[in-house]
Amino acid sequence: MATKIRKGDTVEVISGRAVDKGKRGEVIKILPKANRVVVQGVNIRKKHQRQMQTQGRTVNPGIIEFEASVHLSNVMLVCPKCGKPARVGIHRDEDGAAHRMCKQCGKEMD
Repeated sequence: MATKIRKGDTVEVISGRAVDKGKRGEVIKILPKANRVVVQGVNIRKKHQRQMQTQGRTVNPGIIEFEASVHLSNVMLVCPKCGKPARVGIHRDEDGAAHRMCKQCGKEMD
């Protein structure tokens, strides 16, 4: 288990830009080699797109908005049970399977 945050988890931004600090969103994509994650509605960037033609399709020109990645250390997983951002621990049961555990309330997150 390389990262304790997975796709589909709800996370809260704990540091970074003042505009994004404190926002909560769902993890869209994880980039484990770069230690970064893409969170829905956080770190919105604008890109000026030219009109291009690829494989018979035309990409419309204009300004597009997209979510850029955020470093993994700047987000904290929100516990679904207590609703607070919490550190994550690993708990192994009798079978040897690993489960994520909330350090605040002690409940399993999986």
